Amino acid sequence: MHEIYSLVSGPLVWIALLVFVCGSAWRIISAVMLAQEREPVIISYMSLRYSLRSVLRWITPFGATNMRMHPGMTVATFVFHICLVCVPLFLSAHVILWKEAWDVGWAVLPGTAADLMTLAVIGCCVFFLVRRITRPEVRYLTDWTDYAILAMVAAPFVTGFWAAQQWPGHSAMTVLHILSGEIMLAAVPFTRLSHMIFFPLTRGHTGSEFGAVRHARDW
Repeated sequence: MHEIYSLVSGPLVWIALLVFVCGSAWRIISAVMLAQEREPVIISYMSLRYSLRSVLRWITPFGATNMRMHPGMTVATFVFHICLVCVPLFLSAHVILWKEAWDVGWAVLPGTAADLMTLAVIGCCVFFLVRRITRPEVRYLTDWTDYAILAMVAAPFVTGFWAAQQWPGHSAMTVLHILSGEIMLAAVPFTRLSHMIFFPLTRGHTGSEFGAVRHARDW
């Protein structure tokens, strides 16, 4: 077990980070080059003003009309994304690892808050799963990859919570927690999780088209 832990907490961490960074850069550069090649006019009407307006509107809870039409989904989505980002970044155990590796640290979440936010992510994953199964219009658009991505996202939080509570098998869960986190990180540029890196570009494009060309709001 010690050898496996050393592998997942050492070389595989750097491989996952390298794949994430290089893969994300490649996807963004490729998307921009493809847009310039096929639709060069897109670049000409990109507007910082309207891009920022669109981004800010869509990261504001209930800021867009569609969000107000589906309040339950909106609450679940914002809780999910906020906790999904904050727990890995501000969990004390993670910050300690950064401090040990790079001598860089920052504020951490209280233990109870981290536990509640972890459970919130898991609960939201269950909500999204049930929604995909029970809503006909969503089930129609769902395939196995959607379930795989949900499992991929939930796994680091389920295993991390298990390990943190020191439940039976917590040593194995620690290894699975690190490994599942690395898999999710490396998968970001190559799956639908890539929306996290494309969000500013897609919202900027839509906001600029509606604001600078159509002279209308995109919400």
